[in-house]
Amino acid sequence: MKAVAINGSHRKGQNTAVMLQTVLDELKAGGVETELVELSDYNIKPCLSCNKCLRRPQCSITDDDMSLLADKLLKADAIILGSPVYWANVTGLMKNFMDRTRWLHMTKNFLAGKVGAAVTHAGLRNGGQEVCLQIMEHFLRAQGLYVVDDRDPEKGILTSGAMGTLFDRFDGNNISWKRGVQEDHLAIASCRQLGKNMLQLMKKLA
Repeated sequence: MKAVAINGSHRKGQNTAVMLQTVLDELKAGGVETELVELSDYNIKPCLSCNKCLRRPQCSITDDDMSLLADKLLKADAIILGSPVYWANVTGLMKNFMDRTRWLHMTKNFLAGKVGAAVTHAGLRNGGQEVCLQIMEHFLRAQGLYVVDDRDPEKGILTSGAMGTLFDRFDGNNISWKRGVQEDHLAIASCRQLGKNMLQLMKKLA
């Protein structure tokens, strides 16, 4: 089994990547082959809205890196999306990536039956994380994936999704910030549980 995590952050190896890698570490511990993809490493041209993929499962753009990424998606048994919050939405990198997967969806859901999940991170405590997470999860469901949440079967609901924040505390005058998502223990626990839940479903579907 193989899992691929797609990081839509412009900042490689930072908070969103840490969250994605935490999910992947749980999968790897269960024997799954894993890969973290940084979209900032790839050349992905914008969708042309040519609508050729309405008639055939193929993108008309062939001179960028999207075909390499599509191949990774097709070969994976599980896909995890990650994006920091930009205006209560995903980054432009992630949105461009999503748009360019249209050919995998229009004539047939080529990614159907895979296991999916998403993580997000923002500076503020209420920085649009829930909306951003819903956008990525909706994309995965539309592509036909089984979307997994972070519910702990023993402890129950700890969060409503794998969402991190740099916000630490407010003393009435000033905000204190975490140095990174590693200090957001709830977010890290959520990512670990997300990985465990994905692994369980992957084994059931195998």
